[in-house]
Amino acid sequence: MKQGSFPSQILRAFFFGGVLATATALIPTRPADSRTDGIAFKDSPKVVLDEAWQLVNQYYVDNTFNRNDWQAIRKDLLSPSYSSKDQAYSALRSALKKLQDPYTRFMDPEQFTALTTQTSGELSGVGIRLELNKVTKILTVVEPMAGSPALKAGIKAGDQILAIDGKSTRTMNVEAASALIRGKVGTTVKLRINRGGTQNFDVAIGRQLIELSTVTYSVKKEANANIGYIRLGEFSSHAASQIQKAIRELDKQQVNAYILDLRGNPGGLLNASIDIARMWLNKGTIVRTVDRVGQDDSILANQTAMTQLPLVVLVDGNSASSSEILTGALKDNGRATVVGTKTFGKALVQSVHQLSDGSGMAVTIAHYYTPNGTDISHKGIIPDIQADLTAEQVAQLNAKPDLLATKADPQYMQAVRSATKLIRAYRPDVRPNVTVTGVEVVPPARAAR
Repeated sequence: MKQGSFPSQILRAFFFGGVLATATALIPTRPADSRTDGIAFKDSPKVVLDEAWQLVNQYYVDNTFNRNDWQAIRKDLLSPSYSSKDQAYSALRSALKKLQDPYTRFMDPEQFTALTTQTSGELSGVGIRLELNKVTKILTVVEPMAGSPALKAGIKAGDQILAIDGKSTRTMNVEAASALIRGKVGTTVKLRINRGGTQNFDVAIGRQLIELSTVTYSVKKEANANIGYIRLGEFSSHAASQIQKAIRELDKQQVNAYILDLRGNPGGLLNASIDIARMWLNKGTIVRTVDRVGQDDSILANQTAMTQLPLVVLVDGNSASSSEILTGALKDNGRATVVGTKTFGKALVQSVHQLSDGSGMAVTIAHYYTPNGTDISHKGIIPDIQADLTAEQVAQLNAKPDLLATKADPQYMQAVRSATKLIRAYRPDVRPNVTVTGVEVVPPARAAR
């Protein structure tokens, strides 16, 4: 088994997609051979089909291709004449279904752009959060983001957006309006604003690159202790730096323990999960992977932990992929007590590639295992302390997200109880490998009224 860090050119290719589609650093694909079986297909949709086929042929984790003749599939893909790209895309998707792997997939240019925007953790825009007001049915600013062009231009919460670049928003939903407001960095968008029923006015705002926050944090005063609560929404390219900032700020406030909330986190970039694991772990394996030829690699902690304080990790059935990498690393190394319900159970690694027409491919290239060698595929990670929610509680928390991490959140309250036990057992001069012993099952409490 090879130990240490993956070579950088390989590491950049990896990502862990979860319940939702996510992305990673892009790997340009070499142009496909312009002839196959004696037939020229330069500048035809077949170029993209062959690029995609070559990627699967070269990297796919199962070199039997789910017992399919992959060479025959190439011939079937490239023999027909395609009248449009959409027709070729459909043929490629049908071919990929033969692998019976939902994570090896083709994305058209629009889907690929959405994917890369999601995990880049940034977008080009003006930095406002919008909603369609339930009462007025008018597009309304929820808040301008801190430091954003919108805030600097004087946009305020409650401002109604009546038009975008002269186009009325009367029949627009939030998604359509957001698409119009976003645009190339350095360009300008003009918003017509109504504020408090006063006369309408126009504001021209320059678009900039906006870093999206995927981390929220605060100090929770619970049971005579200060607990640093950190919620991570997904493993974007900025997630690690945002977690680092959260730990530093909470440490300044002299917290006694941490709760890291990964509930509903679908995954994201491998690099982010490794960097975040190293903020909590000084020693030990973070994750193991095995590729199509059986090469077994390990990524290790590197003596860069930012804190030794007790840690509780909150997970649920939608904590997937990179969330499971991080949870497995902290659990198997005895660094954290895991509370919640069984995680999603995705144990595959994908690489993402951009194709020549702006579309993209995600290809499964390896299996991963937790530090103890556990294959969590379709099984998930079992928490140290299982804390279930009733259907009523789930509905309540979904309807009112502000109730998360409050006394109305039974899983959070169980995490607080676990953190309190760890605080009592904590010794600063001893490596923090104390967890709450055994697998406890906490019956779901009645929903708070």
